Amino acid sequence: MPRSQRYLIQAAAVIGFFAIWKFYVEAFEVSTLVLPPPEEVFVALFGLFASGEIWPHLYVTLLECLGGFVFACIAGVTLGMLLGRNAMLDTIFKPFVIALQVTPKVALIPLFILWFGFGLESKVIVSAVLAFFPVFANTYLGARSVDRGLVELFEVGKATRDRRFTKLVLPSSLPYILTGMEMAIVLSIIGAVVAEFMAGSRGLGYLATIKLQELQVGSLFAVVIVLALIGFALYFLVGSLRRVLIPWHESARPATI
Repeated sequence: MPRSQRYLIQAAAVIGFFAIWKFYVEAFEVSTLVLPPPEEVFVALFGLFASGEIWPHLYVTLLECLGGFVFACIAGVTLGMLLGRNAMLDTIFKPFVIALQVTPKVALIPLFILWFGFGLESKVIVSAVLAFFPVFANTYLGARSVDRGLVELFEVGKATRDRRFTKLVLPSSLPYILTGMEMAIVLSIIGAVVAEFMAGSRGLGYLATIKLQELQVGSLFAVVIVLALIGFALYFLVGSLRRVLIPWHESARPATI
């Protein structure tokens, strides 16, 4: 399917979604305090940007989620590689990593606030903790999924450990790592917003809470749309890394079905 045709279909699907939303609100006479019509949300959205009210909050949320994402990627890739290629480290540290994952992250937010305060640092940490495990798990899987025949070939060729890592292990793991990063960027946004809900004085999560308290439901929905657009844009950017870093891999090519 041509790219232009795919874009048209996607645009038609979005328009259809808002048309159904409008029909539902009008047909069932839904209160604007429950679900405002789309045009009211778009007016509120334009007002947030035109007044400049949203810009400082948008900047803070982006800073928090991107900071958390970067930390999660560094820690996840490093630990995933170390544990995936070293049986002793895997035996020692993997139970702790799994324990961190199965612990409800919301329960940890008060601890992070206690340790790091109400500022930017605690929000970045929460974002990083939520985004860490997908990167770690996929890196770990990629490091353990290197083709055994290629490993033996490098050993026969007496390749150094560094060369085996840069020429075999890392390229073989990149598709897995990028998959983890695609999931992590979404979770980093969720982590930042949840932290702002609970203990924020700035950010889109805090702004959404204020709009809810003021019963400005149209503005609340507008903030949600902005968050969705941010998530879509960041997910698209991270996904685009496939065509740059692994153009040879099947996942970097357009779907044929």
